[in-house]
Amino acid sequence: MTHSASTPLDAVIIGGGQSALAVAYFLRRTQLSFVILDAEEAPGGAWRHGWNSLRLFSPATWSSIPGWMMPPAPEGYPTRNHVIDYLNHYEQRYQFPVQRPVRVVSVERLASGLRVHAGDRYWDAKVVISATGTWSNPFIPHYPDAELFAGRQLHSAHYVEAQAFAGKKVLVVGGGNSGAQILAEVSKVAQTTWVTPTEPMFLPDDVDGRVLFERATQRLKAQQEGRVIDQPVGGLGDIVMVPPVIEARGREVLKSVRPFERFTREGVRWADGSESAVDVVIWCTGFRPALQHLEALGVINTEGRVEVEGTHSTQEPRLWLVGYGEWTGSASATLIGVTRTARSTVNEIAACLGDSSMA
Repeated sequence: MTHSASTPLDAVIIGGGQSALAVAYFLRRTQLSFVILDAEEAPGGAWRHGWNSLRLFSPATWSSIPGWMMPPAPEGYPTRNHVIDYLNHYEQRYQFPVQRPVRVVSVERLASGLRVHAGDRYWDAKVVISATGTWSNPFIPHYPDAELFAGRQLHSAHYVEAQAFAGKKVLVVGGGNSGAQILAEVSKVAQTTWVTPTEPMFLPDDVDGRVLFERATQRLKAQQEGRVIDQPVGGLGDIVMVPPVIEARGREVLKSVRPFERFTREGVRWADGSESAVDVVIWCTGFRPALQHLEALGVINTEGRVEVEGTHSTQEPRLWLVGYGEWTGSASATLIGVTRTARSTVNEIAACLGDSSMA
């Protein structure tokens, strides 16, 4: 169904993952009309594209979005499929107005609000909440002569399972949790080298995502109150010792080397001039915000972000952005962390549009 200019909605949410659903949960508690436009074929957001063995590093009770707790995972830490199932049931539970697959290509300004375009269809709204995350915009750093390399390169976004690399020489590049988890798995079937810019930071075995979130919350509270607290930092990029990573440590494969200097046709050349033959490079080098649909608004800065106060665009007053990382709220790209920013975003939108029903 295409909304014409005569039937504008109060809000359009672009994206259908955890951030979009958290925003929808709070919008449901207002009188505002809205729709979720999801580019995916089915519920689950970015989790639909995670590798087969992907696990959260927080227990289910610390991996929930607002209103309904994620059911406990039988294996302790929830698997990718457990998360997808939760988000699917969550969407059904609240009967959100979702349209999919709808790939938004642009947003344009109207006198009365914003028009959201997807192919030959459009939706008019007073405000837009962008919640597309980062998964569809994987980042691969530039290395000299990468185009000469005859082997295979793939990003962790497109990694599925280790068996495809059995018997091969594999470089795993990146020092975060995805790098450690993929290295742990691939090293069982292939000859692996782990490349990280600096020595990886391993958290103590008893520290998981729940502890990290508690620490981040304490730091935020202290910052708001003008206090400095002395505690181990433990960033979300530090490596959580989930069971497969502990097992890899036991095999002594969690050893990393510093980056190579350039590619060759057969592999890579290191800083000391030596060369290694490589069949496959798996880039675990993170993601950038997926904001291409906002380019026509002219709000994207040179860093590929949108200037915000909280989650509210400073250049386009009818635009909010939720769930892209720390710049849109502390821990906002995590399941548990997005609740705070989703609530504050909807409170702001309700106030902006004169809806007083939101608590």
